[in-house]
Amino acid sequence: MHLETERLIIREFSMEDLNDFHEIFGDPDVMKYTEPPYNLKQCKKFLKEFCIEREPKGGFAAELKETGKVIGYILFCSEDDPQIYETGWVFNKDYLRKGYAFEACNCIINYGFYELGLHKITAETTDTEKSVPLMKKLGMLPEGILKKHTKTNEGHRRDLHLYAILGEEYLLVK
Repeated sequence: MHLETERLIIREFSMEDLNDFHEIFGDPDVMKYTEPPYNLKQCKKFLKEFCIEREPKGGFAAELKETGKVIGYILFCSEDDPQIYETGWVFNKDYLRKGYAFEACNCIINYGFYELGLHKITAETTDTEKSVPLMKKLGMLPEGILKKHTKTNEGHRRDLHLYAILGEEYLLVK
């Protein structure tokens, strides 16, 4: 897959992206709402096995057109039903609050519905400050909250917020 937005290229990862990938996944601030930060070895394993070797691919790179730097990871894959994909995003903290996540996810959602003919795209988060507003901006609607379903990196229980958008609704709006 190779998609382009005004400022980004959404593409498959390669092992040459390891350092940029580690800048993202190795940062405790970035990983606050996901998992403990990854060391370089964990990044290499995840990048290789989930993003490069897995078929279909599990995640895609958000690369700045201007510099070629990978500033984000976009989850976009199906686990059980090939007509239902999950999306998610993790971006380098130096590029937050600049619209890159919206730009990348909007592009990949558009691809999912128009090119792949998906039925539904889902997302989940414990981050109600940044991720839930982005999900809403992407046109996703709440599907439920799993109360105290997951733990923070510090071991505290958090609610897991589930959002989704149906292809039939998306195609009517766009």
